[in-house]
Amino acid sequence: MAPESDHAPLAERVEELLAAGGPLPIVAAGRPVLRRPAEAYDGSLGPALLARFVEALRLTMRAAPGVGLAAPQVGVELRIAVLEDPAPVPEDIATIRGRRPQPFRVLVNPVYEPVGTARAAFFEGCLSVPGWQAVVARHAEVRLRAEDERGRPVDEVFTGWPARIVQHETDHLDGTLYLDRAEPRSLSTNEAVAALWSQPTPAAAAAALGFELP
Repeated sequence: MAPESDHAPLAERVEELLAAGGPLPIVAAGRPVLRRPAEAYDGSLGPALLARFVEALRLTMRAAPGVGLAAPQVGVELRIAVLEDPAPVPEDIATIRGRRPQPFRVLVNPVYEPVGTARAAFFEGCLSVPGWQAVVARHAEVRLRAEDERGRPVDEVFTGWPARIVQHETDHLDGTLYLDRAEPRSLSTNEAVAALWSQPTPAAAAAALGFELP
């Protein structure tokens, strides 16, 4: 672990972010912080500041609203992300997409690896790319290794939509946006998705817009 003084500027910046109170400003695509690998968290904020930062991430994610948020999305280059999904979708969509309610959880220094070779493709959006969605093929099942906010180890297999959230948020910590993995011809405004592509799968969009699904 590096000396505490080495981390002072980062801790000070987080303190400044939190000083305003309320949801934190979300960084939009085009900012370099979203394109750089985040630094591993090694205690640089201290337990009390980390707890406050995590609570601010939770507040910001819920206010957006979203189902996940990574620290770089609020301008903090640390490998920390939060996720929570109440999954308020119709049963047919939930079944096909494998979307199940997920409790709030904190992921510190997460990494994932695929389990098996199955892939699933669905429309996906991002709080840092507001107003747009695109179809992304991702691993259908992944193994996540991380720590929680108290330093306890996390080693868990995720499937379906929870696996998608884990991959999306962990990608943010590697400087990757969902658009990097998306099918370019599927790119649609939120309004177009709501009006035309609200089916449980993106099969109709693939046929109409001219792209292939896995």
